[in-house]
Amino acid sequence: MLVDPAAPERVALREVEPARPRPGEELVQVRAISLNRGEVNRIAMAAAGWRPGWDIAGVLPSGERVVGVLDGAAWAEQVAVPAAQLAVLPDEVSFAQAAALPVAGLTALRILGFGRPLLGSRVLITGAGGGVGRFAIQLAHRGGAHVTAIAGSEARAQGLRELGADEVLIGHQAVKDRYDLVLESAGGESLAHLMTCVDPDGTLVMFGNSSNQPTTFNVRDVYLGGYVRLQGFTLFHGWPADPPARHLAYLAGLVAGGELDPQVAGELPWERIAEAIARLRERSVAGKLVLTLGG
Repeated sequence: MLVDPAAPERVALREVEPARPRPGEELVQVRAISLNRGEVNRIAMAAAGWRPGWDIAGVLPSGERVVGVLDGAAWAEQVAVPAAQLAVLPDEVSFAQAAALPVAGLTALRILGFGRPLLGSRVLITGAGGGVGRFAIQLAHRGGAHVTAIAGSEARAQGLRELGADEVLIGHQAVKDRYDLVLESAGGESLAHLMTCVDPDGTLVMFGNSSNQPTTFNVRDVYLGGYVRLQGFTLFHGWPADPPARHLAYLAGLVAGGELDPQVAGELPWERIAEAIARLRERSVAGKLVLTLGG
């Protein structure tokens, strides 16, 4: 799968050179991939020939089932993946469930680690109806936090309490309290407002800007309130020091044990990629969309 400006949603299936694993890499026959908003945004701007894709689940030549993550070019029938970015799949986890885990699940797990211990903490999650948000709600609840979820509409808020949210708010304007940890992915006015809603010794993690708007704020609203920490995050930055294999295995184990729901909102054959991208871009997906390969 690569960018073709003339194709629907600017992506098309094309023949490319086969993947050739280097030392330390494994050849994976891909059975499922999932979509992330970051990929969709990049496709809209990328040059012809660029190959998108992060999340994969599939089979090694040995027959072992795996889940993995790449920082690009994962939407293909075969990919070469560093072993440190792969985890073995328990039998109880389907390829579709596994493909939903890597970027959204890893992001949620790692940004939750920036704050105080979760037990007893107050955690606020923006974009709670999306892939990362739904994982973050479940993981924070599992860690013993009091979870407040922000959704953009009543429709996007459906099912969030069942995942573990103690409170569900519609829009950032409804936030009046202070929180130990704020997970912020909307940017713009949402980020500006939520900077004033962090506990004096709390942390706000910025990991997206779905509004595509700049943020303006009075710095006094932050530093005069205490030792507030503003933390940026991008998933791929920390891999050299902390490869994702162990966290992928942990998430897959939770799914196998029935302790984490990957929130697969739909499955489509990968030939229908344009339809899947359109649905994600229109925000009509409550959870993760998965594309399947090879029947």
